[in-house]
Amino acid sequence: MTDWINRALLDDVAQLARDAGAAIMQVYARDFEVNFKADESPLTEADQAAHRIIAAGLVALTPKLPILSEEDIEGFSGADEQGRYWLVDPLDGTKEFIKRNGDFSVNIALIEKGEPVLGVVYAPVDAVLWMAARGIGAVRIDAEGEKPLQVREHHSGQTWHLLRSRSHPSPDMQAWIDKLEQHDQVRLESVGSSLKFCRIAEGTADIYPRLGPTSLWDTAAAHAVLNQAGGAVIRFDGSPLGYGDTSELLNPWFIAHGRGEIDWSRF
Repeated sequence: MTDWINRALLDDVAQLARDAGAAIMQVYARDFEVNFKADESPLTEADQAAHRIIAAGLVALTPKLPILSEEDIEGFSGADEQGRYWLVDPLDGTKEFIKRNGDFSVNIALIEKGEPVLGVVYAPVDAVLWMAARGIGAVRIDAEGEKPLQVREHHSGQTWHLLRSRSHPSPDMQAWIDKLEQHDQVRLESVGSSLKFCRIAEGTADIYPRLGPTSLWDTAAAHAVLNQAGGAVIRFDGSPLGYGDTSELLNPWFIAHGRGEIDWSRF
């Protein structure tokens, strides 16, 4: 059951994301060192500072749930008896952070029985926050206030506004786009981090296919936002992307999309 999920909990998680974002921006404003993990992905003190803030804040919330963070995989012992846990990427888009292009975000998701039922995504450079929870809906909050989110509908014959990764191109991805362009008009745009999901959720893009590696924490928070805005994230076999099996931290290939007349058999 998710009746314990309410706006107060969502607001508390959103504030943690903002606090983590403030710590990230303190590092962003000065010179910083870049280290590399065993998988050769970059790591900065901003990742670690954001993780500490989020982890400490989540532990203080009720109920107290396990936390799986990109920056503390070893500290996660599994979901609780109800299949619940927090899934966190303290700084999604570290490569974009290093390049100083602004396309990075703080991501906090609540997983229940494999489904992202609450999600917060915060873009600290622009101070824009997207948040959503089951039973509450999805909103964008910026300097102009709070606005409900709703995906747009794509109709047959319309141009696809397709988002792709800014820093992770792949031959498989390009081949998929080439196939789509054989039948439809496609407008391409490169966007970093989980912000691609949020763009679809707010109705400014249509689709984001990912034919390359991502981890559970890269997608879960923005997936929750997109779900509550009327969109979906599906695997290439047509099933929903899920987060129940934490023994495998990598996602399969997926497509994030809004509403519309989509013949997935073509893809």
